Amino acid sequence: MKISIITATYNSERFLQRTIDSVAAQDHADIEYIIIDGGSTDNTLNIIRSNANCITKFISEKDSGIYSALNKGIKLATGEIIGFLNSDDVYSNNHSISKIATCFEIKQCDVLYGDLVYQTKHNLNPKTVRYWKSNSFHSGCLKYGWMPPHPTLYCKKAIYDQYGLYNEQFKISADYDYILRIFKQPEIYKMYYPTVIVKMNIGGISNGSVNGIIKKTKEDLQALRLNKVGGYYTIAFKYLRKIRQLIKIRNSKFP
Repeated sequence: MKISIITATYNSERFLQRTIDSVAAQDHADIEYIIIDGGSTDNTLNIIRSNANCITKFISEKDSGIYSALNKGIKLATGEIIGFLNSDDVYSNNHSISKIATCFEIKQCDVLYGDLVYQTKHNLNPKTVRYWKSNSFHSGCLKYGWMPPHPTLYCKKAIYDQYGLYNEQFKISADYDYILRIFKQPEIYKMYYPTVIVKMNIGGISNGSVNGIIKKTKEDLQALRLNKVGGYYTIAFKYLRKIRQLIKIRNSKFP
């Protein structure tokens, strides 16, 4: 089973090499690795070119943001399954993709997701600061602020073909909009894989500043209304879930 992994980059020289190394270290035999760059001006392109042996497809051109890049990657992907790895994130171990492939083959699911940990930005000794432990999906949970960690989301390409790509009108919340769009469909078989799949660096547009949080909240509310799932109370539950994730950190062990 071919799995396409898409990484969007823009001036990502600080952590990109470890992300590429994490993909290259996967023991799954059939990986298509696609990097979509937004026209980087730092050393990102040199890093990509120096790793050409493990990168299947590569584009570098100006775009309108990360979701534009992800959509380009999806259009290029030829794998049966598609997933994403941010340009400063890594897999929890070298078996992550092979285990995901096995789940798709055995369970015949359409969508798979797992757990995520947030780490401090440190190449040698990152510290875990948040544990996003998901759970099995059930009807109605979306309106109470539940969502799976997007970096752990793997979908059959057929799902993108049928339900469309990321809505680029959203600059921060297109991933949330997409999750709402597909998880509300009862005919899609969603599987929870209860293990940490990705280790993600803290920061980013949505939670790196007060302005980012405000913009994210506004876009989340727009996505909820567009998908007719919930409203202001959903946003409140969503933030309560984040607080619980921070509390869980004290008693949790990580791979």
